[in-house]
Amino acid sequence: MTYALIALVFLMIVFLMMAVTVVKQGFVYTVERFGRFTKAADPGLHLLVPFFERVGQKVNMMEQVLDIPGQEIITADNAMVGVDAVVFFQVLDAGKAAYEVSNLFQAIMALTTTNLRTVMGSMDLDETLSKRDEINARLLSVVDHATSPWGVKITRVEIKDIRPPVDISEAMARQMKAERLKRAEILEAEGDKTSSILRAEGRKQSAILQAEGQREALFRDAEARERAAEAEAKATQLVSDAIASSGSQAINYFVAQEYTKAVARFADSPNAKTILFPIEATQLIGTLGGIGELAREVLGDGKKGDVTTGTPLPTQRPRTTVPRTAGDN
Repeated sequence: MTYALIALVFLMIVFLMMAVTVVKQGFVYTVERFGRFTKAADPGLHLLVPFFERVGQKVNMMEQVLDIPGQEIITADNAMVGVDAVVFFQVLDAGKAAYEVSNLFQAIMALTTTNLRTVMGSMDLDETLSKRDEINARLLSVVDHATSPWGVKITRVEIKDIRPPVDISEAMARQMKAERLKRAEILEAEGDKTSSILRAEGRKQSAILQAEGQREALFRDAEARERAAEAEAKATQLVSDAIASSGSQAINYFVAQEYTKAVARFADSPNAKTILFPIEATQLIGTLGGIGELAREVLGDGKKGDVTTGTPLPTQRPRTTVPRTAGDN
């Protein structure tokens, strides 16, 4: 009796252990009854009927990354390129992912590889190198649509690397270098053009300003000559009026003034220590007498004669000679 009770307790413990199932976070377990899928067990504690129900598959519901190995692809222009890619996916329906497809990872990899060849094979080499975003978008749309019956959501498809052949890479490098040299020469030519235009504009503005300056200078010079001529004419008119009103006395005054200035310039000459020249002293004295007579007429004195004595000026003009030194020629 005691052995039977112990055996019964043992069987109950084993039964409970087989019935209790704990599902971890991030996973969903499929439950099968007599080999048929009945439900999906979410994370937590679940009780199953032993010998009738069991856990079928443990499906990972987290987003996963699948690395697509390198592929050799022929582009539309018959260029051979190597391509690597990665696929990000997440299981949304555990039942479909477990029972709609066999080996989900292998299926997604094969589907991505074939569509990668299809998409990149329809493009030229330049397009495959410059339109990665377009390739990724087309692959994502095609693969996601194909895997939707499996309860899988393709979240992202990314091209990791595109490896063109070595000779094509070298040709592309030379092309890039030539293109950069071309752009450099174009920029240099445009700079020279702009510089030449600016220099020409500067010369033009300089010539215009110089011509305007010369025109203004000529205008001012002509205006100055005109004013000088007007002043000379006015002075001449005043002299003529003075001569007309006073006679020879005014003429004598002006001649004496100029004569005196000329003699003063002889005395101020720095090029000679002794000056020898003929001078008519009586002429200078007569001129000074004329100036005196003119002054007396102006002041109201009608007498004519010498400035100091009032006697008439002599008519003879003796020749006065300045002594010469022994060293003068």
